Formats: sequence, C-alpha cells, structure tokens
Amino acid sequence: MKIEVDIYKEIRMGALRGESQRSIAKRLGISRPTVKKYYDGSSHPESRKSYERDPDIVTDEVKSFILECFDLDKRENVKKQKHTAKKIYDRLVKEKGFTGGESTIRKAVKALREEQKVPPQSNVPLSYEPGEAVQIDWGEATVYLSNEKTKLYTFCARLCYSCDIFVQVFKSANEESFLEAQQRMFDFFGGIPVRLIFDNAKVAVKEGFGIYAKPQKRYLSFSAHYAFNLDFCNPAKGNEKGLVENLVGYSRRNFLVPIPRTSNIEELNQRLWDDCLKYREKHHIAGRVHSVKTMYTEELPYLSSIPSFRFDTSKSIVATVDDYSTVRYEKNYYSVPTKYLRKEVTVKGYGNTIRVIYQNTEIAAHSRAYHSGHTQYQLEHYIDLIEKKPRSVFNAKPVKQNVTSELLKWGKELPGGNREMVKLLRLCLDYGEEYILDLKRSIPSTTAPSVDMIRTYLNKPVNVPTIKMSKEVPVEPVDLNQYDKKYGMVVH
Repeated sequence: MKIEVDIYKEIRMGALRGESQRSIAKRLGISRPTVKKYYDGSSHPESRKSYERDPDIVTDEVKSFILECFDLDKRENVKKQKHTAKKIYDRLVKEKGFTGGESTIRKAVKALREEQKVPPQSNVPLSYEPGEAVQIDWGEATVYLSNEKTKLYTFCARLCYSCDIFVQVFKSANEESFLEAQQRMFDFFGGIPVRLIFDNAKVAVKEGFGIYAKPQKRYLSFSAHYAFNLDFCNPAKGNEKGLVENLVGYSRRNFLVPIPRTSNIEELNQRLWDDCLKYREKHHIAGRVHSVKTMYTEELPYLSSIPSFRFDTSKSIVATVDDYSTVRYEKNYYSVPTKYLRKEVTVKGYGNTIRVIYQNTEIAAHSRAYHSGHTQYQLEHYIDLIEKKPRSVFNAKPVKQNVTSELLKWGKELPGGNREMVKLLRLCLDYGEEYILDLKRSIPSTTAPSVDMIRTYLNKPVNVPTIKMSKEVPVEPVDLNQYDKKYGMVVH
C-alpha cells in the first residue's frame, strides 16, 4: 500500500516515541503490515525498486544475430539505411522463429549498442603551425586590493605553437576589459596570430554558437582592425581550447599564491607581466623537445605586425562637470579639476580605469568603481578652491577621503588653524604625505611642529663641493718691447 509522506512521518515519529505498531495502525486507520513496512525506516514510500529482468528468451543465438546486423551496417556504411531495433525483431521472427516480445529485443539492441560504442576521449592531440592561433579564456582569483579582499577576473592567453603565455587581471569581465586585454596581449606577444580561439561568452558572441556564432558589433570591428579570424568553440567543449583551460589553473596556483596584497591593480598587473616574461625565459613543457623561449623565437616572425593606430577599447560618454566638479559615469562619480566646472568633457571607461578628456587633453584619471553611488575625489583637483575657502578644509570630502587621520589630527593642532592646514596640504601634494609625516616624526616630541618648521627641513642648505687652489699662481714674465717694435711704438 502506498502512503503519503505525512502518514509516513506519523509512523516514524510514533516509532521514535516507542508507540507500538498496533497502536499506530489503529490511530492512523491503516493496516498493521503497512506500519510494519515503514516502522523502522528501512524503506521509504517514495522509493521504487527498478524492475530488472534478464529474459531467458534472449539467448546467445539471438545476441549473435543482433551483432551480425550491426556488422552488416558497418560494412555497408550507409548512414540512413541501418538496422533499427524493430527491423532486427522482424528478421528474428521471420528468419529465426523468435517468439518473444518486441520490447525485449529493443532492450537487448540498446544494451548491445552501448557495448559497441567507443568511449569519448577527453582531448585529441592537436598540432599548430607557428603564428596560426592563440587561445584565450577568463578565470577568477581573489586578491587583497588596498587591504580589502576582492574578487578579480583573470584574462589568460596562450599561443598554440610555442605555448607562450599572457595573464592580466581586471575588475570586470565586460566588453571594455575584454578588448583591452587582447590589445595588451598583442603588445606582449609582439604581434597578432591568424586566428583567435574563444568560447561563446556574451562579451564576444551576439547570438548562435560555434561556427554559427555572430560576434558582437564592437568585437567584429576590433578583429577587423587587428586582422585576425574569430574561431568560437562549441558549447560545453572546453577541450577545444585545452591549452588555455590549463593555464587558468596554472596561473592561479603559481602567480597568485600566496594571495597577493597590493595597493592598486596596475601594480599587480605589472607583476603578472613580469611573471609571464620569466615563464617565457625559463619554462620547458614536459614532452616537448624545445623550451618555450626557443619555440616563441621561432613563432614571432610569423605573427602579424600591430597596426600603428591604437583601437579605442573604452566605452565613452559625453558628460557635463557638475557644481561639485565631478562627472558621472554609469552609477558613480569622479572628480576633475575645478577649473572645468560646467564644461562638457568625454569620459572613457576602460577595464580598470576611468579617464576624463577635455579638448583632446586628459584632465583626470581614476581607478574604475563597479559598485554604485560611490564618488572618487582627488585632493589636487580641489586644493586651489580650498585655498580660497580655507574654512571648509576639515569638512571637505576630498580632504577626508585622501589624507590620513594622523595628518588631520596634526592639522587641528596647528596654531594657525584652517589656513595652516591648507598650507600643510599643499606641502603634502608637492612632496608626498608620507615624506611630510616622516619629517614631523623626526622633530623632538618636546617641540610642537609647525608648517614653517617643516619648510626649514625642506629647504636645507645645499652642500657645494669646495675646489682647493694653490696659494701662489706662477706667472711667467713677458717682454713687451716686441709689441712696441711691431706696431712702431716709441720706446722710452
């Protein structure tokens, strides 16, 4: 008898309380055999035993006949004219006098076909010509960026002939990062291969997959400029770009362990660039005769040259500088110098940076933020305004966001108040905050350090090397009578 889960639960709960099977059966109004079946939890009402029976009627002779049909199909090699399970059954009835059911033969045919199949191989050994292709892929890694645990995206690339590698990290795997990463890749390899192998990620593919994939409009434009062919893999076929699939894990284990701690992403990318150069110089792949460096040297002449015009990989907008001297890009704000207030500027979003352009001149650069509602201020953009409005100095967001608490505390202790703090900020911008604080720390604690005192340390007298000269300079006597004779002078 099949019971519902709520009845089953009541049986099990009653069993745990020590209630007898008779009592449970009476209370729930079901039979005692049913209670007995589920009482100790040895079975479950939703479980069903699979029905398996190896019919005696499928004899060795029948199996042999089925295999003969398979062999005949193989020899004929006509794809659309092969034995179906029904056809085999019909022939068995007609030629062998088989008396069993069609479903029995169907099961036997299916089982024997499975045995005949060749197991798929994970990877097929491939060979590439120099400069023929590069494989690219995205991975993920965790780093400490300004002491904050951050997930970044690793762009990995590998030349198919030499197996030379390239790895960089980005805050997002968006279109801007994708194009910028490939541009850097061409710079690193010193040229462009004939084709680029990638999966069907939306950042590259608009619709379709594999050979039917349609690239995104900007990616098509990018590939046209750098003159390479696009080769997209089939869905769930990582083995089609196995070289770079392995690199994703290799780079994470070898370049990013222990977890890197860095103040900015540019510094980390420079380290990764250097790691890739070391890999090129020293790595030798097992099973290959030559080193990566030797094969890369062979491959380099086959790479196409990089065009002189640099494709703009950014996502650009035109924005007006607001009254707080900031511009909005997507959902965040970035500061510019106050002299550009209410002017129209171009904001370019790259993978990791934001650059603000006014009349073909870059006026500001920021680290790109991907969350929302954040404003990035740079103190140098506001220092001229703060000098005109010194009373705002301790409440100004550009000050609070960019200077340390140690500097703010010192500024509040200065005898000149707000104006002295503004002077101190100017010194920090000119010489660096850490250097100014080091000078302050070097002053004895019994002395209250002022801005003028710090200036005296900045303007120490220059040591001019002394040139020692002899006390007496020898002078040879000259007979001037020779000049008098030459020019007809009267000699007295």
